[in-house]
Amino acid sequence: MYVKICGLSEPEHVATAVEAGADAIGFVMTTSPRRITPERAAELAALVPPHVLTVGVFRGEDPQTVREAALASGVRAVQLHGRHPHGDFTALKDLGVRLVRAVDSQADLRCGAYDEDLLIVDAPHAGSGRPWDWAAVRGRPSGHWMLAGGLAPGNVAEAIAAAEPWGVDVSSGVETAPGKKDSDLIRAFIKAVRNLDA
Repeated sequence: MYVKICGLSEPEHVATAVEAGADAIGFVMTTSPRRITPERAAELAALVPPHVLTVGVFRGEDPQTVREAALASGVRAVQLHGRHPHGDFTALKDLGVRLVRAVDSQADLRCGAYDEDLLIVDAPHAGSGRPWDWAAVRGRPSGHWMLAGGLAPGNVAEAIAAAEPWGVDVSSGVETAPGKKDSDLIRAFIKAVRNLDA
């Protein structure tokens, strides 16, 4: 099971996620309590070994703005969250990074439909931290897709059983307050997923 820990902004939490076995780490460079600058993202991305994917997260920015931030931060993937048109992904193909499309369950749930490499299916109200009807998407997405929205150490096993995703993506579920990550929660989340793998 692929695990992405998103919205990191402190070196200690990046180190915790890497040590605990995260497959991907997300840096939010769009309007959010978790927002960091591309320069800060570059500092944090430099701490991440090559086998862990670094992801720059954007929502609503135009492709040129995304391109500039991705290049400045050195992330190895770009995530476009929300209803970005297909053309936004096409415009970023030449960046040479992996593309991630994050949408709600009402969107086209075929991974690759917009030329993306990874798909995230999120809650109707992204970032709220509230659980939603994970079972509603079971069997609908195809390919490499991650479940997001309302996941936490205590419910991730239930969510995986309900939706049967290829991976999971968490942000607010490993926080003590909006934007305030917690190392113990990060470890607990990854452990809960790895226990299922075992």
